[in-house]
Amino acid sequence: MYYCLEKRQFTEFMRIQRIQPATPQQEASPESVDLTLMDDLLEKYKNQKGNLIPLLQGAQDIYGYLPKAAFERIHRVTGLELNEMYGVATFYAQFRLEPAGKYIVKMCHGTACHVQNVTAITDEILDTLGIKDGETTSDGILTIETVACLGCCSLAPVMMIGDETYGKLTPKEAVRIIKELRRSENG
Repeated sequence: MYYCLEKRQFTEFMRIQRIQPATPQQEASPESVDLTLMDDLLEKYKNQKGNLIPLLQGAQDIYGYLPKAAFERIHRVTGLELNEMYGVATFYAQFRLEPAGKYIVKMCHGTACHVQNVTAITDEILDTLGIKDGETTSDGILTIETVACLGCCSLAPVMMIGDETYGKLTPKEAVRIIKELRRSENG
């Protein structure tokens, strides 16, 4: 899926669901979400037509994900319906309803990567980290996501961490990259 909204992002990769997490991660309690951080955002967009996506993007920029309290505050200030906001937030892959890790690791599961056995690579990473697809490590450093395509078919199998692309991966090489990243973050 390619789109351009306010020149914020030129490409977004459609997430695919491989494994359903057994239990959702705990959202921060409403008391820990400082809703005053949204004041300028709400003031800017509250009376604008077509404000839903910019409001959700702005809230996610502030909190790193879309906490339930943010939806409720946007509803109270703008009158936007909660079901409409949730519908948009769950439709577009750019939005998160759960906190994500510092680094998002996108594992390409497009055709080229699939035939190059990316499933084994993804499974090896998930087993090493002790998490499931879509989950975040307990230290908050990594979130692993499978995506439909990263558009790097000549490098299959591919993973992307932030803006960095890693191609021609083996399970061992992918795990090495992940372990090095965690080591560098944990000092």
